[in-house]
Amino acid sequence: MRIGGRESPGGGTMGRRPLKGRASSDFTSDLPDSPPVVAFDFDGTLTVRDSFTSFLKWRAGGARYNVGLVRLTPSVLTYLVDHDRGRIKAAAAREFLYGIPREQLEDDAREFAKQCAQDLLRADAVATFRWWRQRGAVTAIVTASPDIVVAPFAKALGADVLLGTHLAFDERGRVTGAFASANCRGDEKVTRLKAHFGDDIRLAAAYGDTSGDKAMLSIAEEKGYRVFKSKP
Repeated sequence: MRIGGRESPGGGTMGRRPLKGRASSDFTSDLPDSPPVVAFDFDGTLTVRDSFTSFLKWRAGGARYNVGLVRLTPSVLTYLVDHDRGRIKAAAAREFLYGIPREQLEDDAREFAKQCAQDLLRADAVATFRWWRQRGAVTAIVTASPDIVVAPFAKALGADVLLGTHLAFDERGRVTGAFASANCRGDEKVTRLKAHFGDDIRLAAAYGDTSGDKAMLSIAEEKGYRVFKSKP
């Protein structure tokens, strides 16, 4: 695939018309007018495993984490029936994060990224992410994981936009164990992209690894499904 005379690492065909987009207030950079927009799933695409589960285990420690898993058994059994990923994720947030102040959670997320990024990130995915950035694309990470956990990774990668699931906090800024948004998976990924970039958004490329990414890939000219294979 060629863009302005250059070949991308993903292959496939993509139109040459630049796509409109805007950088988020959290992750901004100097970008050309009307740059292409490229979206990356995070867990399993940029990483080798689920970052939220890894964060909870890292933060809780082995013994506390194992106890928490036992306490989550009813939620797991419910998930086997209803397959509601958002519900079981909220249950995990209640079990392991309930009552934690936002500032503490942000500090923990930064430390987690600092300690664990090398063991989580796929080198080939990161290389493709940087390839698009070098060519002036707006890079968006669109993830079902809580954005507060993924934010330090997104900042380190130089992402322009982070769209993730929002944890709910009470009036004192403590985790309630609920979500303040829909689980950012499946059609919700497209909904969030349209809310940020506009209803006419069409992605230059999108990368994902599960059925929860297929709606996002459907609005991309280059569809990168399970293309990244490297492991730390």
